[in-house]
Amino acid sequence: MLIEPKSATTTNNDSNNVVVSGQTETPEVTEKKKRGRKPTTNNYFAEREERAVRLFLTASTFTEKNEIYDEYLKAPLDKMIESIIRRYKLYRKGMEFREINHDTHSFLITKVEKFKPEKGKKAYSYFGTICKNYLMGMIIKDQKEQNRKISYEDITTKLESRPDMIYYLENEKIEATDVIKSFIKELNDYIENTDLNNNELKLGYALMELFENYNNIFIGTDNNKFNKNIILLSLRDMTNMSTKEIRTSMRKYKKLYYELTNKLHNL
Repeated sequence: MLIEPKSATTTNNDSNNVVVSGQTETPEVTEKKKRGRKPTTNNYFAEREERAVRLFLTASTFTEKNEIYDEYLKAPLDKMIESIIRRYKLYRKGMEFREINHDTHSFLITKVEKFKPEKGKKAYSYFGTICKNYLMGMIIKDQKEQNRKISYEDITTKLESRPDMIYYLENEKIEATDVIKSFIKELNDYIENTDLNNNELKLGYALMELFENYNNIFIGTDNNKFNKNIILLSLRDMTNMSTKEIRTSMRKYKKLYYELTNKLHNL
């Protein structure tokens, strides 16, 4: 953070003067009032705070910036953020109100220097827009993170209950462990003696590792059923290949697997 706030100082908005290191800045002569709808006002960020922002931007030392911020800007900015959160209901799941306020305030401080008074805009509007956009962006990000945190166990539990996601070994006399041991041996020989492309090699070694550690990966599954999606999720993680790449490279290994199971059925 650019500035670490001291304890919040209550500001007196009855005066438009901004005093820094013994020097007093007074607002320029008020322009003639324009006709039309009366602008929305607030009692915590007015002309004095606008001038404080301009002084902050032109201050030549870090000490001066701290003095201006602590005396004239910290409390009004806290109030602004509080009002925005409550008005637009921009609450973040799993965070207390004080945490949301502090986090937003910390982000806002990093953007103060980018405000350009010469463009004729009010600091109040600029800061308010920054805060709203930041809070809405973080709420969206938080939701995406929450969606990603669905546990692997939850996914596999749901998938394992789906009949269409399960392979059954039709011959009950054939144990899965027998198939796995035979498949590992056949797979090793196949990889060593077959001309395979890079993806097929990666997938072959991943399949060997997968089935060598079958008992650890498929804990809780019945001996005679293999969950297709558990296998797919594991292979994607082990090879960094896409689902499409895995399915394409799997063709040769499927053929090897079917030949092996047919051989075992005929024993």
